[in-house]
Amino acid sequence: MENKKGHSHIISQAIDDIIRIMGEIGFSAVAGPEVESEFYNFDALNFPKNHPARDMQDTFWVKQSESEKEKLLLRTHTSPVQIRYLEKHKPPCAIIVPGKVYRNEATDATHEAQFYQVEGLYVAEKVSMAELKGTLLHLFKGYFGEDTEIIMRPSFFPFVEPGVEVAMKWKGRTLEMMGAGLVHPNVLRSAGIDPEKYQGFAFGGGIDRMVMIKYGIDDIRMLYNGDLRLVNQF
Repeated sequence: MENKKGHSHIISQAIDDIIRIMGEIGFSAVAGPEVESEFYNFDALNFPKNHPARDMQDTFWVKQSESEKEKLLLRTHTSPVQIRYLEKHKPPCAIIVPGKVYRNEATDATHEAQFYQVEGLYVAEKVSMAELKGTLLHLFKGYFGEDTEIIMRPSFFPFVEPGVEVAMKWKGRTLEMMGAGLVHPNVLRSAGIDPEKYQGFAFGGGIDRMVMIKYGIDDIRMLYNGDLRLVNQF
């Protein structure tokens, strides 16, 4: 029987690549809990109390006893790590947060109930949208190739202002990839950072989507079904 050498899963390889690419410009990789509190997942990130993302159809809430006051959930994005990191570290800081997130939604070729995101955060005394674009260009060119271009279109996210949708031009197509923007002052205040002195930018997007586009995988479920015919190709 032929002995085959084991290797990292394609998503693990992508995470390693992203950490290396962002490390070239001074970003460190950090992690945080997957079971989060409502405060870190929503409140501290400037989500209104009536925001639809809090509803059961989007969030896996953790069942608790009536004596427990703080509501817990499976994190819906990696953004809570922004707050946790800033609470313990003074600016300037530059971090990325690759990790697993959870959404209570139906699965299909482009959606899974669990998937991987990468979050980026940079906070310093003077931060601009130009620096955000330069950082994103470094990431996308490093992962997809030097001929990759990006487009930043106005959009809304509660935790940034102004906010942008990030799309990339790749192999003749324009593909939506991430949300990004300058960190909202309320988010900095939640972490104990003075927004009059410091500014920041943040971005976040799906690692699974990056992998699917780069390698031409047309169904996200293929990344999680354990089929070695896919895994062994990489």
